[in-house]
Amino acid sequence: MESYLNQNFDVKAKHSSEEALEKWRNLCGVVKNPKRRFRFTANLSKRYEAAAMRRTNQEKLRIAVLVSKAAFQFISGVAPSDYTVPEEVKAAGFDICADELGSIVESHDVKKLKFHGGVDGLAGKLKASPTEGLSTDAAHLSQRQDLFGINKFAESELKSFWVFVWEALQDMTLMILGVCAFVSLIVGIATEGWPKGSHDGLGIVASILLVVFVTATSDYRQSLQFRDLDKEKKKITVQVTRSGFRQKLSIYDLLPGDIVHLAIGDQVPADGLFLSGFSVVIDESSLTGESEPVMVNAQNPFLLSGTKVQDGSCKMLITTVGMRTQWGKLMATLTEGGDDETPLQVKLNGVATIIGKIGLFFAVVTFAVLVQGMFMRKLSTGTHWIWSGDEALELLEYFAIAVTIVVVAVPEGLPLAVTLSLAFAMKKMMNDKALVRHLAACETMGSATTICSDKTGTLTTNHMTVVKSCICMNVQDVASKGSSLQSEIPESALKLLIQSIFNNTGGEVVVNKHGKTEILGTPTETAILELGLSLGGKFQEERKSYKVIKVEPFNSTKKRMGVVIELPEGGSLRAHTKGASEIVLAACDKVVNSSGEVVPLDEESIKYLNVTINEFANEALRTLCLAYMDLENGFSPDEAIPASGFTCVGIVGIKDPVRPGVKESVELCRRAGITVRMVTGDNINTAKAIARECGILTDDGIAIEGPVFREKSQEELLELIPKIQVMARSSPMDKHTLVKQLRTTFDEVVAVTGDGTNDAPALHEADIGLAMGIAGTEVAKESADVIILDDNFSTIVTVAKWGRSVYINIQKFVQFQLTVNVVALIVNFSSACLTGSAPLTAVQLLWVNMIMDTLGALALATEPPNNELMKRLPVGRRGNFITNAMWRNILGQSVYQFIVIWFLQAKGKSMFGLDGPDSTLTLNTLIFNCFVFCQVFNEISSREMEEIDVFKGILDNYVFVVVIGATVFFQIIIIEFLGTFASTTPLTIVQWIFSIIIGFLGMPIAAGLKMIPV
Repeated sequence: MESYLNQNFDVKAKHSSEEALEKWRNLCGVVKNPKRRFRFTANLSKRYEAAAMRRTNQEKLRIAVLVSKAAFQFISGVAPSDYTVPEEVKAAGFDICADELGSIVESHDVKKLKFHGGVDGLAGKLKASPTEGLSTDAAHLSQRQDLFGINKFAESELKSFWVFVWEALQDMTLMILGVCAFVSLIVGIATEGWPKGSHDGLGIVASILLVVFVTATSDYRQSLQFRDLDKEKKKITVQVTRSGFRQKLSIYDLLPGDIVHLAIGDQVPADGLFLSGFSVVIDESSLTGESEPVMVNAQNPFLLSGTKVQDGSCKMLITTVGMRTQWGKLMATLTEGGDDETPLQVKLNGVATIIGKIGLFFAVVTFAVLVQGMFMRKLSTGTHWIWSGDEALELLEYFAIAVTIVVVAVPEGLPLAVTLSLAFAMKKMMNDKALVRHLAACETMGSATTICSDKTGTLTTNHMTVVKSCICMNVQDVASKGSSLQSEIPESALKLLIQSIFNNTGGEVVVNKHGKTEILGTPTETAILELGLSLGGKFQEERKSYKVIKVEPFNSTKKRMGVVIELPEGGSLRAHTKGASEIVLAACDKVVNSSGEVVPLDEESIKYLNVTINEFANEALRTLCLAYMDLENGFSPDEAIPASGFTCVGIVGIKDPVRPGVKESVELCRRAGITVRMVTGDNINTAKAIARECGILTDDGIAIEGPVFREKSQEELLELIPKIQVMARSSPMDKHTLVKQLRTTFDEVVAVTGDGTNDAPALHEADIGLAMGIAGTEVAKESADVIILDDNFSTIVTVAKWGRSVYINIQKFVQFQLTVNVVALIVNFSSACLTGSAPLTAVQLLWVNMIMDTLGALALATEPPNNELMKRLPVGRRGNFITNAMWRNILGQSVYQFIVIWFLQAKGKSMFGLDGPDSTLTLNTLIFNCFVFCQVFNEISSREMEEIDVFKGILDNYVFVVVIGATVFFQIIIIEFLGTFASTTPLTIVQWIFSIIIGFLGMPIAAGLKMIPV
């Protein structure tokens, strides 16, 4: 079975081809209810629509760019446009409407933009200030929203409960049973009168309604859980200026006229225009499929919603929001496309298909045998041409039994149990600070064998402070000196240092609406800006004193950032750079000495500074070097900032403490067979010190630098990679290479953490991409499968634990359901063949189907994880889903149950002294009762597939206890009070005790089976 499934029902956890998704759908036969079975699978037709829309966008933009280029040549002679402002827009105090704004940006219409007075003119017509932003007055914002719309996309309406009831009724077998019930009612009432003749028909109707309502309730609850998770996924905030203050705002609250601050890795939240900024490169592939990035500047100011900032930073003016943008229309289609189905869902669809075909065959044979038996009886009595109402009902009952065998035999619940388990796990993981973006990641994480983790913010707290410095060649303890440090730095060097800190930064020091000073920016920037403030620097004064000519933001390939400023005295230019200590120091040929003078950087000074860097790093400090150079030969903003010839001002050591609990989590991973590797851009000594503190770097492991790793041949990598525990000074491509090698060459299941834009390729390549919720950019989150909301390594271990829990819970459910399938199938088939009647009626089989399907999934697929899960080795990439241990348990239990039921059929009457007209009914009731109690105790045994103690932690899962309790309670009701509908009769106390003992005996047998090695 496993090889057939791997061949035909095998999809990847990520990036499956449309052909693979199409293939398994075509192979799915014997589907009782397509609407329900395929509810949580991708809507391929909607995806094709979205792809077509992307191609249209690409063509539109290509034409728009060509037209705008042509328009530049004739721009001087712009003819007055025939645009008139609608009356309601005028009345509201604006000079431009939403449609006109939308057409300018979407069509890249330079002519219209010029006519409206450029970007500043449009801001004026929108009554927005490019410096102060919109007013925070609620009435003003509400009026603007009414006129220009909200920044939300059209979403499919949440289905009501009755829609799920209707979909559950679409089950083909239930519909056939419904017809049987209707015919049974008519024939029964015609022959036996009301109410006696209606019992069989009403019994089937009641069973169908019960199955439908229980199924619909379970499905409806799942849909609510997914809706809640979708809301969480869409929580994106941006930096906005309103009423002169910078603040964080949800992208859904943005309005035309808002001033938004974008940085590298951000997603453009709405259509708009570039106001000011540096080196802005936009990736439009998500909207157009075009991989070539686009430069955005004052000449090409158009920014489209949904595109990503690949480099640079800028301020933008929002012009068009929500469904008026192309992104809004694309998102509406994409959401309907749905998530890819998970590998387990597909595999279990395969299992359901195989067993369904077997079940259909047995059902047809059972019906044929029963009908043949009836004909033979009638032939022997010579009444084959004379049919009574009772005989018609009997024939109908045979047909109902055959259909019900299909109901029980087709395990429709298998693929849906995956979704149920994943929905439950995702909801719980949300409380544990992990947001799952793709369903498949949940189950894949359970198989993870390697975690490649960042250092900063994941293993460490990301609360950074400068604790040591080496300024003007003097090493100082900043933490103990505090503000007295500024008196020990020569004045000229202090001025240079403050100039460097406040101008060469991606952060900002602002006064918030409460009048308090607030530092915005990454933790590293915050730490250095705090140092600048403690040295007596004033951020706003410093920024106003110099004109910024060019900015090169930090990126993880160059490992440094730079700025060119124009000095007020004489207009000369100066470049400042800051970044990885050894890289910036290598670009320096001079240094500021202890007297504040610039002197050449000789061998001795270089050695002294390198020793200082290593000392800081060995104390687990992150080191950064600050340097400057005067650009005496002039500089053009189109040029790159020079890469050498700098003067070193100083080196700072930043403390970023290890997070509490990380060491224990790393140890837990090691015991669980998961290798943890640290991949960081930091200095190798800092990385080694932190890795030792976390327990990642052991005596037999090695630490390597990215540049060294890059130079290795494939043969060397084969020997090296298994030993690598730390990779320092790594570039995004080093991380990508490591992940790819681990996945392809070593067949590992790899989880990777990432927070920067450049981490996207590695997150995309990994089996499970984990983005950081606090430090992560939108680009990283978009490429990730799981977002770690608190950026904590311990949360990653929790995700692994939940992943294992999902995988094992589904295995437990499959084991339980296949046992019921096998026994119900063989009992009814063999009984029909040998005795000419089936002991389990249609109503009884429907009840059994509900126990094993919806209720069984609820009980077993929602078991919370326990610490024992992390003591097992991971399944890895090649593990069989239905293991030998599961087959052993399934077959062992099936044989026991079959022997018991067959023994009761053969010897039951004499054993309990049953005679008289009701003896067969009583015996069949007893068989039904024993069968149900076998399933109840088998469900308890299925809680553990290898362990003998199945009661451990049973009370922690209240759903399990409630399901078992409800099953027993309703079984008593069915037997004792609903006999006329369910074809049962009340049992004696002895018979009840016997049924329970027969069920309970399955548990020691299950325990004995677990001792058989496989």
